[in-house]
Amino acid sequence: MTIVEIAAILVAVAFVVLVGFLVPVMIQIRKTVGESEQLLAKMNDDLPPLIGEIRAISHNMNEATKQARGGVEHAAALLHAVGEVGESVQHMHNAVKGSSGSMLTNMASVVAGFRAASQVMKDRFREEGGHHNGG
Repeated sequence: MTIVEIAAILVAVAFVVLVGFLVPVMIQIRKTVGESEQLLAKMNDDLPPLIGEIRAISHNMNEATKQARGGVEHAAALLHAVGEVGESVQHMHNAVKGSSGSMLTNMASVVAGFRAASQVMKDRFREEGGHHNGG
């Protein structure tokens, strides 16, 4: 055997070994490609309805946000009105409190005036003799 024949035999053996290793790899690649095709087909079936649902959810969220924003605006207006009513009540309370204080003072003055007048009348009646009933 010559060197060329030995080299040809080594190349042939290397080729057989290489093919022996590549065949299982190629079979695994074929299985992987088949599963990938199935996955892509399933995704093509499932993805459009899912995207439609996501769009519907997004639309619902936008509507809910708009309604919440409107509710917050109405609540703010209501709270503002309640605050104004509270201020009016506070002003009325202060006015009544102030006037009731002066009213109580006036009443006390009137009562004191009646007492003083009745005391003066009693004193005069005593000085004059105290017989007012025709006696």
